[in-house]
Amino acid sequence: MPAIDPAIITTLLSDRDSLSAMLDELPLGVAIMDSQGTLILVNKTYETLTGVDRSRVLGLKCLHSLRCDFCMTDCPLMTGWKKMGAVSVEANIVSRDRSKVLVRLTVAPLLSDGGELRGVVETITSRTTHSLNSVATGVFGLGDLVGRSPQIEKIFTMVPSIAQTDSSVLITGETGTGKDLLAEEIHNASARSDGPFVKVNCGALPDTLLESELFGHTKGAFTGADHNKPGRFRMAHGGTLFLTEIGDLPLPLQVKLLSFLDDKVVYPLGSTKGFHTDVRVIVATHRDLEAMVGFKQFRQDLLYRLNVIRLHLPPLRDRGEDIFLLQDHFLKMLQTRFGKKVEGFSDNAKALLQSYPYPGNVRELRNLIEYAVNFCDGKLIRTRHLPGYLLQPAPGPGAPQPESAPPDMQPPAPAAGPIAAQPQNWNDMQRAMILDALVKSGGRKQQAAAILGWGRSTLWRKMKQHGIS
Repeated sequence: MPAIDPAIITTLLSDRDSLSAMLDELPLGVAIMDSQGTLILVNKTYETLTGVDRSRVLGLKCLHSLRCDFCMTDCPLMTGWKKMGAVSVEANIVSRDRSKVLVRLTVAPLLSDGGELRGVVETITSRTTHSLNSVATGVFGLGDLVGRSPQIEKIFTMVPSIAQTDSSVLITGETGTGKDLLAEEIHNASARSDGPFVKVNCGALPDTLLESELFGHTKGAFTGADHNKPGRFRMAHGGTLFLTEIGDLPLPLQVKLLSFLDDKVVYPLGSTKGFHTDVRVIVATHRDLEAMVGFKQFRQDLLYRLNVIRLHLPPLRDRGEDIFLLQDHFLKMLQTRFGKKVEGFSDNAKALLQSYPYPGNVRELRNLIEYAVNFCDGKLIRTRHLPGYLLQPAPGPGAPQPESAPPDMQPPAPAAGPIAAQPQNWNDMQRAMILDALVKSGGRKQQAAAILGWGRSTLWRKMKQHGIS
């Protein structure tokens, strides 16, 4: 292998910030220490996995930062290097929420040309068996579902087994808890993953159109039916049909769905000929279906048929330390998406985010972080970067107070017009974000959509929704 000119590496990593930026992009925890084990540099993934704040651990011994069971046994930093080579072990560390995290730990010496110990590099990867796009971050997750709380962990462990069957699945939980994501992950983990994943929102279409959308129709079945339409059940053949908001399905269509679950045959509108379809059905709702059965709004026999496997996603307010994990996860994701170097949250911002009840659950938290990243003008997200409605309740004892900032960091005075209005809820906040993006882009919608991280069609739809011409 040809020798690498050290000057090239020196040019690429000319300063500490360049090295830190490079390490932050790696999908594994990295710490660089001097020969005595004092931390010189740690990357973002190391922070996420261990729960430490890099600004507070630099200058400390690795022992006090990592809190690992390997540190006091065979770690060469503590016991001395038996031979100058990398040591790789499976170990346990204690996370920020004081739970054990299983990791793969590697400690390797950095040697001078003469073979003398100059420093140490340490890497950490998660040993969790769950599938996560960036599994080495140490955030336990399944696809885009992230968490370590017992309720979420139980769901993660159940999914592989559930995915291997074709039984119907009912997913319950409040709006914004991630029911759609869980349904898709069950599909992705199944033998049907090569087939289509077709989603239908039962509450998004009028009753007259929903039947045609689900079961299809023949040419001439009704006015305007000028061609045959297969319907979503047949489109999902060989895959999974996900019916979200199943509680909004009209009673006549509940009968047809029950019939399909029994014989796997679809009868399009206007046809007496049935089509056999190999489809797994997963449904989700935020409604209390048992109560709806009592009020004759949902068929009891259909509930029994759908309720073969039931998974409940808890609200975010009941998930404890998952709030910290999710806010770090979304921050890292949005940093890359928006190309902004926002390193974390101030203590007051963390306290405010932790105390908020999140009626919109995980979806609302993600929107809050996205809002903050858009408007953050420094390295830390502060309370002034968060939506105004979070600060509306009167602060109780010990509640976080808005932080003051140096004059050059103060937000600009509000401009005249609708953008200057302080958002009072998420709809107001989203409208203000759209207007602000349109102003910044000079009215160019493609550029405004890029600023917001949306597609152009999404921007058009939301402008119409908020009455922005």
